[in-house]
Amino acid sequence: MIQVNDCRCEKIIKKTLKTSGLDFKGFFQVVQKEFSVPSNDSFVLTTTDRIIVDANKFEKLKDGTTLYLLRKMDQVLPASIEEEINFVPHYNTLIESGTNEYFIEGQKSLPCALAELVDNALSATAKNTEVKSIEIRLIFNKAFGKPAVIVLDNGCGMTFKQLNNWAVYRLSKFTRENSTFESEGEEYVHPDPVPRSLNSDISFFGVGGKRAVFHMGNAVRMISRPTGSPDVHELVLSKDEFQKKEQNKEDVYRSKILHRMPGDFSHITDDEQFLHTIIAEETGKKSFTVVVITGIFQEHIDYLKNNFKEWTRELAHIYHYYIHGVNGNCKTDISQKSDNLPRIDILVTLCASKNPQKINLRQVEDDMQTLFINAAKDTFEFRATTPDNGIVEGVLRYHPFLYDRETYPENPYVNQAPGEDDDNNERESGDTGQARGRRDIFECFWNGRLIPYTTIPGFGWCQKKGSRLPAECYSRFSGVLFTDGKFRVSATKLKFMELEKQLEKPDTHFTPTCPIQKSPRRGDIQKQFTQWLQNCHEMLDKQVKFIDYKETVTRPEVETKKKQHPWAVFSSIEQHGRRYNAGDIVKFQKAPQNIYGTVLRFFLYGEHKGDVFATGGEVEIKREPEGLYEEITKVIPIAKIDRTATDESIKKHIENERKKLPDCLKVEWPEGNDLLENAVLPAGTPIGPIKVEILNSDGDSISSRIQTGTHVIQLNVSLKVVFNGATEDEVLFLTAPYITKKGHFFTTIGNLRSLGKYTLTLNAVLNDNITTVYGGRELPRYKQEFRVKEGIAESFSIKEFSSSLRVGVPFDIPLHMKDCYDHPTIPPNYKPTLQSSGLELSYETTTYSAVLLTIRGVKVKGKVPNSASVKNYDLKVTLLGLKHDTQTVKISLHPGNPHSLLVKPKTNPVEVENGNPVSFKIEVHDEAGNITCIPRLKVQCQIPGFPLVLIDCSAGKAELVTKPVKQKIINGEPQKLKARFELPSQKQVAPETRELIVMPSKQISRMELFSQGEEELVLKNNEMITWRAGAVLKKLFYKLYDEAGRESPITAEIASNIQVTWGTDFNQKDLINGRLPDLQIPTHVDEEHFYQVSYQKKKNVSFCFKIVPCPDEPAELKATLPQSIVKLGETLSGDIKLELVDQYFNVTKKLTSTCGKSFSAEAEGLDKSSIDFKWKESCSCVVAIGVRFDSGSPGPRVICFRYKDYKKNVVLEVTAGVPSQIKLVSRLEQPLQVLNGHDIPTPFLLQLCDEWGNPSPDKNMHVEIKPSPVTLKLTTEVLPPVDTEEKTCIKVNCVEGSIGYYALEFKGYINGKSIAGPSVNLTLLPDPNKPVRLSVDFDKNGKFFAGGKFPVFSVIVISEKGNPMTAFKRADLSMLLWEGPPSMRPTMVTDLKYKTPVENERKDCYEFREEDIPTCVGEYTVEFSLQTNKKEDHLSSQISVTVVANEPIKLEPDYQQQTPVVFYCTDIANRILVENMTLKITVSSRSVWKFSRAEPEWNCVHLNKVS
Repeated sequence: MIQVNDCRCEKIIKKTLKTSGLDFKGFFQVVQKEFSVPSNDSFVLTTTDRIIVDANKFEKLKDGTTLYLLRKMDQVLPASIEEEINFVPHYNTLIESGTNEYFIEGQKSLPCALAELVDNALSATAKNTEVKSIEIRLIFNKAFGKPAVIVLDNGCGMTFKQLNNWAVYRLSKFTRENSTFESEGEEYVHPDPVPRSLNSDISFFGVGGKRAVFHMGNAVRMISRPTGSPDVHELVLSKDEFQKKEQNKEDVYRSKILHRMPGDFSHITDDEQFLHTIIAEETGKKSFTVVVITGIFQEHIDYLKNNFKEWTRELAHIYHYYIHGVNGNCKTDISQKSDNLPRIDILVTLCASKNPQKINLRQVEDDMQTLFINAAKDTFEFRATTPDNGIVEGVLRYHPFLYDRETYPENPYVNQAPGEDDDNNERESGDTGQARGRRDIFECFWNGRLIPYTTIPGFGWCQKKGSRLPAECYSRFSGVLFTDGKFRVSATKLKFMELEKQLEKPDTHFTPTCPIQKSPRRGDIQKQFTQWLQNCHEMLDKQVKFIDYKETVTRPEVETKKKQHPWAVFSSIEQHGRRYNAGDIVKFQKAPQNIYGTVLRFFLYGEHKGDVFATGGEVEIKREPEGLYEEITKVIPIAKIDRTATDESIKKHIENERKKLPDCLKVEWPEGNDLLENAVLPAGTPIGPIKVEILNSDGDSISSRIQTGTHVIQLNVSLKVVFNGATEDEVLFLTAPYITKKGHFFTTIGNLRSLGKYTLTLNAVLNDNITTVYGGRELPRYKQEFRVKEGIAESFSIKEFSSSLRVGVPFDIPLHMKDCYDHPTIPPNYKPTLQSSGLELSYETTTYSAVLLTIRGVKVKGKVPNSASVKNYDLKVTLLGLKHDTQTVKISLHPGNPHSLLVKPKTNPVEVENGNPVSFKIEVHDEAGNITCIPRLKVQCQIPGFPLVLIDCSAGKAELVTKPVKQKIINGEPQKLKARFELPSQKQVAPETRELIVMPSKQISRMELFSQGEEELVLKNNEMITWRAGAVLKKLFYKLYDEAGRESPITAEIASNIQVTWGTDFNQKDLINGRLPDLQIPTHVDEEHFYQVSYQKKKNVSFCFKIVPCPDEPAELKATLPQSIVKLGETLSGDIKLELVDQYFNVTKKLTSTCGKSFSAEAEGLDKSSIDFKWKESCSCVVAIGVRFDSGSPGPRVICFRYKDYKKNVVLEVTAGVPSQIKLVSRLEQPLQVLNGHDIPTPFLLQLCDEWGNPSPDKNMHVEIKPSPVTLKLTTEVLPPVDTEEKTCIKVNCVEGSIGYYALEFKGYINGKSIAGPSVNLTLLPDPNKPVRLSVDFDKNGKFFAGGKFPVFSVIVISEKGNPMTAFKRADLSMLLWEGPPSMRPTMVTDLKYKTPVENERKDCYEFREEDIPTCVGEYTVEFSLQTNKKEDHLSSQISVTVVANEPIKLEPDYQQQTPVVFYCTDIANRILVENMTLKITVSSRSVWKFSRAEPEWNCVHLNKVS
């Protein structure tokens, strides 16, 4: 169906046409027929967006589309048209809502999503009197079908209506209807206050369940059985189904609920086998709800499988107090678990393998609340009351410092720093605030469940403000806040909306709830908290006092870099009443061995000055006895000090340990060949054997095994012979272990042939045979020095020198002299000789130094081959007089240092064409004429006036090409230059010069332009020309010249390189003939235009000029409006500029100051008396002022301006004038007749108009309705504007007052200014359906006997009109009965509902029959009440009745007597049957009968004694 609006005429005709089975041509014919369009008339069909509908677009039109039938596409609509739209939200609003909500907080999303489903389950089980059971099953085993997440509970279930409500997005519990019938619906009732607000009232917004299921997967199946129902209801929502409906153009938000019997799974597919088990369990349950999520995303499956412990811990944290009760999971005090709340079990099962993982969240022992509760040693409870009566319960828990650690719990799932060694783990910095750190104090719970992303840093009264307590005490308590539903949270329950802001308000009162607080006052909270914190610190914290501050240092040995500075150093501490000072000896308890040492200093991390208390610190000691331990100093936590050790026991232990230390060595020579001090020995003289013993300070021999704490050191003796040369080379090294009864033994040391001083050293060493220092102390040693002397020289060797030699470069040959053992010795005074075939050798002198003879200043000369191969030579050195007098060494010869420079060509001068480079070949020679190669050798060429040219000549030769030589040629004459060549790094090489002759270039270097048109014109380069706009500059020619001034002939190749900046169609023949394209002058004179002719090849030659267009002769009149809109009756602001322009609309400036009188203007409704034309000097034009319209309707007006033969039409949009009156647009028959208490069905439609009656809307207008007389009460509302004219729509929702005649006067206000409006007459009629009183009729003369029946009460409901009413439910009428007068109505009364009417009973009369009279006599009140849905219709009528006694039926005692025991005897007391019994005559079990006035005045018999 398509709606077509015929807009061709002033009256719009609307019709709805069927399109089923029609193509565009058929639909076109239907339109012609329905709207009677003649066949010869032209028309178009467009959408409301003015898109023309053709065959292709017709196929894409949707049902309900609106089309226009127009004469032409841009036709103006004759009137306003309304088009219906559909704005149902996209289904992504539902299925994608969870993604952004859960991930925007930057936290793990799945525990929070699962919590939304657990919230719903907790609400469903809120009224369970037995165990509340909630189960989460994760099915990730392919054997059971596709992956699924299932949440089950044993709650009350959901009815059909409640299941339907669950599917509606954002339908909260406050707005939803829980029943199909309004009379059976239950309104939301706030739960009663309970401790910690554990009221299960946490399913609020109608959002979380949908967000959670579509965040985890793409489909959900809801299965539920409500309490008392035999049926199971089932609803399925899926993303695929939404998409399918959207593609098929079906209603996306429409689905079906399946009703079935419990245990029926016939509709379940094979890929959901796990549902068979779920559904089979239904038969044993009275009520339940199951949420089945499928299509689980793979990343969620991986997280749930791999992080099972983590996310179950998060859930246990969220529901901690629901699981464990109001006092939480306190393991130390079982009594705290005794609360009256029902047991809640939340069971989680993960089926991902053969062995499922199961856990009850009550078994989780490491959620943060459990850790906080069990780590705390004392608590401080308080209550906060907000200005709007919101109540917050709070608990602070203190976690004390115990000797060496903080007890404030750490989050077990926070990544810890890499592991450190034991000592570093024991270290304590004493940093204040290290317990809680920068974390906030309070976690926040709402209705008993955690709101995870809201934490509160604290309140003013729990901060350190002037308190003398250490700052770290304020970091040792954690906190938790409990709120109820009065405090708003986000729809995802991740954050509180304004909790912290509400608690920070000045009117919020905090009061402690401790037992010692008797009469709390505002301000007492801080005092009580500070006292509590001080008690906790003094009684529970175990700390240290640091005394006598010395300095602040950096400790680079601390592994954590940021903790290396600052460390405060102290000389003393005081701990538990005992003082420790630097220099004291102390004992440390440290597994596995105690440590003893002398205190050096105490460390405390942080910036501290003066004495300070801290939670701990470190002490640096020197281990005792000195020398026994490898680690001399050690830093240990202060907490490890043994406070029970005495100085005497410590000193005794150190002295016993000192006797283990070695002190000296005892050396013996068994064969008597003692080595004397500074002995001189021939080479090869033997030394030894040697026997050695180790002695302690008492001179006693000690064992080689020494016990040092937990370690055992093994002592050996090492023997080392060292040659004391420049480097003290080790000649011999031996070790001897300990041999029982022999000590340490070394055998004879053989030949020592090296010459010089030696040192023999015997040293006690550790068992690694290297270490001679232990515990910072040298082990004992024995040392002896001796010397070995050399022989005379008998041979020599040539020491290493560079065998790669250069021609003419001097070098030295060192000769090393040796004795018969090859020992270096003093050289003899012999003259050496040098020989080598093919080379000339010479040297300057010889020198002697120790064992060296050096031949100095050796030079080699000769020709070197130019090939790449290197030739080697034999160099013989002879020293006559030695036993071995000749040595030969291989050498290679290379070219020497640069000596001269060769430049080719050698001819002088060298000619070069201007603009071309010059090439030279360069060679570098040594003194023998060889081409020499020097690394990084540069040759430079300098030509005056040109850049320096520098090339690499490291290879000895190179080609140098200069930059192009460009000289200014004068009169075509050649120019002369000089080129100088030199080596910058080799000043000893003489430079070379060449003369250059620069010849004029034959290339094109200049261009000329000229015109041979009507006006002959010779152009100059960069010239500016003025030319008529739109004209053509014809017959342009160009010529080219070289540097010598010769004209260059134009060839086809040259013409192809000619470029111009105007035109694109070039004639190649014209360019060859020197003619350029004609130049079209621009039509606008706003700016100058740049033109260029260029020849582009090797050298760019160009010719530039600029043209400034000037206006042509005037062609028409131009009018410029300052604005396009003017109000009716107002003068146009600004001037209308009038100018003469040429054919291209360029202003000609032809008007003068006297031309204004020749201008005129005409238009419909134009006030010609106000218009004037004036000359405006600033813009040299005529302006029209005073344009004003004083009649006509709003719309476009054409103004025609004339000047001589020129005229110009301009259009001004004339709008309505200034508002001056209000008109009533809606048509109403007056006087209006309205029932009292009812609304006026037709809204008042008001239009703001100007003085001519044209609509003049103003958004600032405010309209009031004032009744006359004012006793009439009106309830009104302003509706949105109904159209573009901003009509004001006022709806009167209720009219109340006395019956009669009234007038409604309308008055408007705009910015404080009043505007008169219309008046409407109104008649207020009585409402025949409004009850005003109850009429009760009964037998007023009858008596009311106890236990009897009331007479018939006839009740008639009288309306405002005075007639009986029947328009209400019979159930709304009731009869109430209570004992006592009408003014003493109790809370509990007897409610007697109206029963089914009897036959022939009047329809407008309601009779209460056969109602029982109370059995007790006395005064009673009977009240008849009418209570409808409208509170204002509640009516009541009360009657006082007296219930009297009925006929007597029984004589009975006032209370039951015990059975007496009597026997026959003379004692009267043992024979009494009855004593003090009162008998009463009653008409029933409760009513006492009384005689009438004719009888004696008694109603009971009193028996005193009957025996």
